Amino acid sequence: MNRKGLYFLIALALGGVGAVHAQDTAGATTPSYDGRWYIAPTVGGYYNDTDRNTNSRQVYYGLGVGKFIAPNTSIDLFIDRTKRDIDSKIGGGNWASNNIGVAARYYFGAADAWRPYLLAGVMGSYHKNRFNKGWAPAAELGVGVSKSITDSSDIRAEAGYRYDWDDKSQPKKNGYGDWFLGFSVVSRFGAPPAAPVVAPPPVAPDCSKLDSDGDGVNDCDDKCPNTPAGTIVGPDGCPQKVVIDLRGVNFKFDRPKKGEKDIKKALAEPSADSIAILDQAVDTLNRYPQVKVMVAGFTDSVGKDAYNQSLSERRAQIVYDYLTSHGVAASRLEGPIGHGKSDPIDSNDTDAGRARNRRTELQVQQ
Repeated sequence: MNRKGLYFLIALALGGVGAVHAQDTAGATTPSYDGRWYIAPTVGGYYNDTDRNTNSRQVYYGLGVGKFIAPNTSIDLFIDRTKRDIDSKIGGGNWASNNIGVAARYYFGAADAWRPYLLAGVMGSYHKNRFNKGWAPAAELGVGVSKSITDSSDIRAEAGYRYDWDDKSQPKKNGYGDWFLGFSVVSRFGAPPAAPVVAPPPVAPDCSKLDSDGDGVNDCDDKCPNTPAGTIVGPDGCPQKVVIDLRGVNFKFDRPKKGEKDIKKALAEPSADSIAILDQAVDTLNRYPQVKVMVAGFTDSVGKDAYNQSLSERRAQIVYDYLTSHGVAASRLEGPIGHGKSDPIDSNDTDAGRARNRRTELQVQQ
């Protein structure tokens, strides 16, 4: 083989190593793989370089020991042997070659499928013939295909080109390139690796039993999560303005008197209508236990300011007492306070207007 062929072989080897390294680097994650040691008895044949002046085809046999060092990469230490018959025109005899080296294989595809691969190897070749005996470097490149047949054995077939830098066996020849075809049975040692344990996904907590924002509405029904503490919310967990309307709860003129405790006697007729409105207010406060209200009383404009102030306070007090006597905690009520004739909601120039101004309000504290 001429020097151009040698240079081409070296360049091809370097390119193959670079491609394998690039593909390994591209993988961001490393899946699990079978890293057991294996042996690989091999038998095959050469198509010999014509410059050897031997028979053109020859059987070789060998043994490899190796393992996978990554999901797609294996390394083998190997030894093989062949004996070629020298042509009779140059004296006959035989030419034995014993090779010891290391080979790397880079596989493509899943481990349980047919896997094509690239092969690259370097070795020392000991030649022995009637002309010379000694060591020379050698290298090989090839391609192959592998298939698992059990969980501990594979078969592989490969073909390639091996170059031997022997320049001593024939004085006028310098290096030999031989094509080869080989078949191996790979047998792994020990038990197969256990399958990785996959932890079951965590069980999601029951949202119906959670109230992350503490608003009294469970997380399943809460359409407005993370509402600030103390926010008044509706059944869907969203902010809601609570209005407790006591319009219709009006008082008789100049009632309640000092010391009067029975609210029915102080209310405008029919007093049952006013009591029904007060009972609705109690129900609302019980449904919204986080709501606090200010109890405030008012009067019409008839009478002196000081008297009206005292009268408005008595009206707030009698409503306050009604609420607490019907189960509303006093801690949720502020006051009672009176505003006298301030803040009328209607005209004080008519009887009807003055009647509406004689009232008590529950002012929600947001």
